[in-house]
Amino acid sequence: MSEPVMGVGIGRPPAIRKFALLATALSLLGTALLSAPAMAADAAPASPVFAIESAKAAKSLMIDVVHAGKRLVAVGDRGHILYSDDQGGTWTQAKVPSRQMLTSVYFVDDKHGWAVGHDAQILASEDGGATWTKQFEDLKREAPLLDVWFKDASNGFAVGAYGALLTTADGGKDWQDVSDRLDNEDQLHLNAIAAVKDAGLFIVGEQGSMFRSADWGQTWERLAEVPYEGSLFGVIGTGQPSTLLAYGLRGNLFRSTDFGTTWTPIELKAARGELEFGLSGATLQDDGSIVIVGNGGSVVRSTDDGQTFSVYNRSDRISVSGVTGAGNGDLILVGQGGIHVSMPTGAELNQ
Repeated sequence: MSEPVMGVGIGRPPAIRKFALLATALSLLGTALLSAPAMAADAAPASPVFAIESAKAAKSLMIDVVHAGKRLVAVGDRGHILYSDDQGGTWTQAKVPSRQMLTSVYFVDDKHGWAVGHDAQILASEDGGATWTKQFEDLKREAPLLDVWFKDASNGFAVGAYGALLTTADGGKDWQDVSDRLDNEDQLHLNAIAAVKDAGLFIVGEQGSMFRSADWGQTWERLAEVPYEGSLFGVIGTGQPSTLLAYGLRGNLFRSTDFGTTWTPIELKAARGELEFGLSGATLQDDGSIVIVGNGGSVVRSTDDGQTFSVYNRSDRISVSGVTGAGNGDLILVGQGGIHVSMPTGAELNQ
C-alpha cells in the first residue's frame, strides 16, 4: 500500500518524488489515469497560455535545477522556468507556454533541454532555456510526468505517475507511450530515471519498485529483489561503472555496484541521530562528490563514491527538492522559498 501523503484526500495517493516533500504541490495532482495507446504529440493550442512573468518567481516553489553548459536552469510551479548566467547571483524568467507545475528538467548540452510536468506536459528549448515550446501534453491522463532523461539531442525518455513511460527518437517531435515495456501491472508511479555508467538505464518508483535496461530502453527488467518496500524518489549513477544510489522516504539510501543486482544500505547520521527526512534530489559534481537533498533542509554529501556521507540540516528546515553545483564551489538548492545558495565544502557539511 502507498504511504499516506498529506494534501491528498481521495484516490490512490501518489507517493511521488519531490511532491512527497511538498504537501502544497500534492494537492494539484490528479487522481485518475485513463489508459491510452502509443501516440504522437498533441498539437499545441493555437494561442498558448504563457507563464505569468513575476519579479517574485525566484522565491516561488521550485522543483528542479540543472546545468545547460555554464548556465543554470530551474523549473517549478506555475510554469516558471528561470535561468542564471552568473552562477546563481541573478535569475531571468524564461518565456514558457505553460502555467502547469514543472517537475523535472534535463539538458544534453548548452542548448538542447526538456522539462516535464503536470498534464503530462513536455516542453523543449533549443537556446539554453531562454525560450520554450510545448512538444506534448495529455490532459486525459490527469497525472504528471516526474522525470526526463536524454541520451543525446534525439533519444530520450520521460517517466511519471501511474506507470507512464514515454520515449522519443527525434528530439521530441514525436513521443510514443511505451509503458507496456515495463512489468508494471499495478501502474506503480515511476519517480525517476537515470543513466548508469557502462550499464544502462535505471528507474525507481512507488513501493520500492525498480526497473533496469541494459540496452538503453529497448527492453526492461523488473527487479524481484529490492532493498526497500517504501517509495523511492530518486536514483543517480555515481560515475563509476555499474554503480548507483537509490534514495527515498525516511532517509532511506542504498548503493549498488552491480547495476542493482545487490544493494547495501547507507547509514545517514545527523547530529541528533539517524536522518529520517525523505530524500528527493541529487547531483554528481565535477569533482566526483555526490550531494543529495531532501525534506527538513537535509543536505548530505559523499566524497568516496557514495560509500559514506556527511549530513547537514539547514537551520531553516525548508524542504529541498533539487540541487546542482553553481560552478564556483557553491550549491544551488531549490524547493520551498524558491532558489537558495549553499556552501558544500564548508563547516556546515562537516558537522
